[in-house]
Amino acid sequence: MARVRYFASAAEAAGTDEEQLDGASVGEVLAAAERAHGDRLAEVLTRCSVLHEGRYVDDHGALVQASDTIDVLPPFAGG
Repeated sequence: MARVRYFASAAEAAGTDEEQLDGASVGEVLAAAERAHGDRLAEVLTRCSVLHEGRYVDDHGALVQASDTIDVLPPFAGG
């Protein structure tokens, strides 16, 4: 199971800061998150950046190992 960490509004929508989810790819893990937490998280995810093992990913087909960490980062205000 991959470790998923949620920040700011993503954590609020998920109702947790962190959880373990199954999936063979980043996309499968995020789909599991949507199934677990519903439409509110799904809507927030459309605006989020995703890091896999500390690196930005836009290819949600990237393979995930059980020990990997996925960070879900919504846009932050400020500069």
